Amino acid sequence: MDIFQVFRDRRSIRRYKDTPVEPEKIIQVLDAARLAPSWKNLQCWRFLVINEQAHREALLKAFPEDNPGFQAIATAPVVIVVCADPSQSGLENGIEYYVADTAIAFQHLCLAAHALGLGSCWMGWFDETAVKAALAIPDKFRVVGVTPLGYPDQEPKARPRKALTDMTFYNQWENNREEQG
Repeated sequence: MDIFQVFRDRRSIRRYKDTPVEPEKIIQVLDAARLAPSWKNLQCWRFLVINEQAHREALLKAFPEDNPGFQAIATAPVVIVVCADPSQSGLENGIEYYVADTAIAFQHLCLAAHALGLGSCWMGWFDETAVKAALAIPDKFRVVGVTPLGYPDQEPKARPRKALTDMTFYNQWENNREEQG
């Protein structure tokens, strides 16, 4: 699949078929995430793959039931918890780069999943303390996001995107354009 087609077509999937995900596809999406660039190449991310019902049920206690992705976590054959070790990244200009580093790896994972015919959905609305307790994640790690992973049982429509001209400037910031918008 062409990379630009992946960018255009990937959607957040919240309904999954009851079809197991082949272990080799799980490895492929994790390897795509592993290859992501990071601040000073420190690769602070870690991935916890949940494929047992008991662990999924424990994880669900960290999600509010009115979270639109709650059912996805409950029913997807695989859930991946994406974590980071902030001490293995940097702080520059007040920016904690573990978040950016891990977000890039997470996006690689989601794009690779789509290219393989799998669905994913970046979820960030959860109780981090409860996730860590349910899955024995050490205190030094931060939970950056969670994604269900499986074969989609829906085809969501594209959501509107802002025009490129509304967000791109050349050579200097065009304040008057921002003020008019």
